[in-house]
Amino acid sequence: MKNALPFLTLLFLVPSMNLHADEGGKNEKGTRVYELRTYYAHEGKLDALHARFRDHTCALFEKHGMQNVGYWVPVDNKDNTLVYIVSHASRAAGQKSWGAFLKDPDWVAAYKASTREGKLVRKIDRVFLTATDYSPELKIASGDPARLFELRTYTTHEGKRPDINKRFRDHTCALFTKHGMSNLLYCDLMKDQKGSDVTLTYLIAHKDQKAREASWAAFRKDPDWQAVYKASRVKGPILLKKGGVKSTLLAPVDYSPMK
Repeated sequence: MKNALPFLTLLFLVPSMNLHADEGGKNEKGTRVYELRTYYAHEGKLDALHARFRDHTCALFEKHGMQNVGYWVPVDNKDNTLVYIVSHASRAAGQKSWGAFLKDPDWVAAYKASTREGKLVRKIDRVFLTATDYSPELKIASGDPARLFELRTYTTHEGKRPDINKRFRDHTCALFTKHGMSNLLYCDLMKDQKGSDVTLTYLIAHKDQKAREASWAAFRKDPDWQAVYKASRVKGPILLKKGGVKSTLLAPVDYSPMK
């Protein structure tokens, strides 16, 4: 156990050292920086990971300046994962928060107690995001009943990133609302993140699975969407044919602020 915490410190902080000059503060819109994390739990350890977040981690995040946005598990959780989003006032603020969190005696004690019978997490993926200019104001605690969330990642052809933004800004978001989908968060990857020039990441919500199926079916059949789709492809397709759209259905956990 002696080497566990130094290793975790490197795991959390080293990727954050690569800061561009404009990433130390807020971006041009003054929006927050969102950190999307996916934890892959060891077999049989997911419940213990939830307990650690529920009883300790979430409160310690807030203590050190991170805002808890949402915590979810995939509906088809074959990889034993926890997906969550926290936000920071800036990239530099996030780095500072993680540093203070990892040194906090309460976190050190919680980590030690929770890993007495083995580590809980086998792998962590993370990306840093900023909201697009058309992303709505994020409402975390809506008071709604638990919804079905959908995290989608679009990968465009080279040079087509502005085109997908334009299509969402001018048409797609409004059509989603028209057909019962809730627009929550639309994000660009920060500039030092792999694929930042070709990736759009966004989060929407549905009442339930049945509502999701009905909404997508109505959206795709909508004459306005069909016209927009056709017009946007005059100079070639925007999204990659293979791997251009990835969708993960997510269910909020009991301790998630966003439900």
